[in-house]
Amino acid sequence: MDIAKRTLTTTEETVLKNDLLDVQNWVTKAIDGKVNNCKKRMIAEWTPKLMADSDVESIPADEDKLIELIVARNDYKNRVERENERENDR
Repeated sequence: MDIAKRTLTTTEETVLKNDLLDVQNWVTKAIDGKVNNCKKRMIAEWTPKLMADSDVESIPADEDKLIELIVARNDYKNRVERENERENDR
């Protein structure tokens, strides 16, 4: 996924530069941190489900392969799909 560029206004850039040594580095690290936290939550949510599923014979130790296994399942839904499902249930 290519994340669209967002251009900062002069004021936004000035405000960030008041606190940050390197704005681009901070943005990159913020995204990395968010990805890491989402990955931890996803693995924490799905590991017990996989362990309880008698059809699952093994669970990958590699996190990327584990996530591939999770998203390939019929019962996996991403956030948009879960929200749409909730809206339809109302």
